[in-house]
Amino acid sequence: MLDMKKIVLSSMALAFLLVGCGDSEAVKEFNKPALYWYKHIGSSIASGNLDKADAYYISLKSEHMRSPLMPTANLMLAYAHMDNEEYLLADYYLDEYNKRFGEEGNREYIDFIKLKASFLGIKDVYKDQKLIMDSIEKANKYSYRYPGSPYLPLVNHILIRLHMSQYLLNENIAALYDRTGKEDAAKIYRDKNSNSIIGMTDITPPEKGIVGKIFD
Repeated sequence: MLDMKKIVLSSMALAFLLVGCGDSEAVKEFNKPALYWYKHIGSSIASGNLDKADAYYISLKSEHMRSPLMPTANLMLAYAHMDNEEYLLADYYLDEYNKRFGEEGNREYIDFIKLKASFLGIKDVYKDQKLIMDSIEKANKYSYRYPGSPYLPLVNHILIRLHMSQYLLNENIAALYDRTGKEDAAKIYRDKNSNSIIGMTDITPPEKGIVGKIFD
């Protein structure tokens, strides 16, 4: 299988070498060659100015939508936003990539990165309950679509962490209702856990929060 990440990182390095130092002014130019926008995307990422890199990408897309530089520029920004822990933006670029450039040979990898971004985007299990449920759904779909994927062990590990998070969240909410004398409400959340694929004896709460990190 083609190592997409190595290709993207190599292309990013090439873009940085072509440009040298980055710009500091706002994007006001127009009607430039595709390579011009591509190089400035690279230099902006290198200098940590992702807002400007996004703006250069819009210029590249609007002026050269069919350029062969578009797929790599797209993934460059997806990785940059993931490195900056901006997972919603990363997911946007990955969706864009799948819609426009996704093929059988690379969709398996891109879908895995999308799942990873979704998982890492969970910061607060109380506020991100829907994201947890959506991530579980994504992980289950991935396992179904790509049963022979080399990423499946990591996908399964993510899925277990997500189920653990959901179980602990339900138990914490049930305990809160117990303390306030709302036994019927507590029972609802414990009934949810009765259908879980894991039990409390399977869980060791991670040191880095309920979800924990597996990509250190």
